[in-house]
Amino acid sequence: QVQLVESGGGLVQAGGSLRLSCTASGSIDSVNAMGWYRQVPGKQREWVATVTTSGSTAYANSVKGRFTLSRGNAKNTVYLQMNSLKPEDTAVYYCKIVGSTVPWGQGTQVTVSS
Repeated sequence: QVQLVESGGGLVQAGGSLRLSCTASGSIDSVNAMGWYRQVPGKQREWVATVTTSGSTAYANSVKGRFTLSRGNAKNTVYLQMNSLKPEDTAVYYCKIVGSTVPWGQGTQVTVSS
């Protein structure tokens, strides 16, 4: 059973930074692309960024230039470096193995105060 575990969230002031981590545990195909999503209560989950197996990245316009997604040395780990955080970045952040049926993890809460 593959599980996704997100960590690194917290409370930060606007303009601050956080680094989120996501690890996929269990027997997985380590060559999958992985992505980050976020969700605010009452709203749909939205895509934030994706990193391919070769390290190519794509970002939502709302985070482009502020967030950086990278893969760790272990292919089943990804990191989301979030800089210049804004109150509108407040959400629960989830990672996902692209194209996989692996369930969503519990997510990690990011709260940005103004």
